[in-house]
Amino acid sequence: MGLNKLHGLGLRNFVAPLSSTGLPRVSMIPASFIISLLQAWVILLVYVDDIIISGTDSRLITTLHTVLHATFHMKDLGCFTYFLGLEVHHTLKGIFLNQHKCIQDLITLAGLEDTSLVATPMEVSQFMASPRHLHLAAVQCIIRYLRGSPTRGLFFPTGSMLHLVVYSDADWAGCPNTRRSTSGWCMFLGDALISWKCKKQDRVSKSSTEADYRAMSTACSEVIWLHGLLAELQFPRASSTPLHADNTSAI
Repeated sequence: MGLNKLHGLGLRNFVAPLSSTGLPRVSMIPASFIISLLQAWVILLVYVDDIIISGTDSRLITTLHTVLHATFHMKDLGCFTYFLGLEVHHTLKGIFLNQHKCIQDLITLAGLEDTSLVATPMEVSQFMASPRHLHLAAVQCIIRYLRGSPTRGLFFPTGSMLHLVVYSDADWAGCPNTRRSTSGWCMFLGDALISWKCKKQDRVSKSSTEADYRAMSTACSEVIWLHGLLAELQFPRASSTPLHADNTSAI
């Protein structure tokens, strides 16, 4: 797993050389490329002029490095440890991600180094279109929560089962202003949390059953997308994905 920097390279210019190298297959999904050979694969994640290269075969990775260095002016930054605010910590038990430095910079920018901590961030980012001073107070509350938990993150254990499991829930008419409900779901690949979302629903639900059903429907859409992504990465496909919810009527 490594991080490389490409200088002055557009995404379109990046595709053509890979297609002409004779490597077995290049399939493109948004901002990424997957190269597969028999049971081995390498994935490139691209953001502007930075890319992450990872895969299951070190020889295929080396071949790709050679092709890229021969085609583009690149700088190899070595093992993947920091990318877009994400800090990556490698251990024998797995990989741990957090945003400690990014959080500390945010706290300093907001001038909240000496404020009291908040146990849970109860506010949600639903006023981005037209923020007011009251919403700034909510943002400060979130930053105070982050100040008390700057090293919390996500852990991806080694040897975890590659089985997708989904949990979905919703409140009912939780917003006092619009009476709309809020959907929430999270998805685990084995023991690793890989996707989650919490968002106010677009319409008013007439019952808790309807609110939970809408949340489950949204979660199912994400499951379909994840199945497609996992298939591109040559993960073994499960026969079904369990969706857990606590509303019997919605189920």
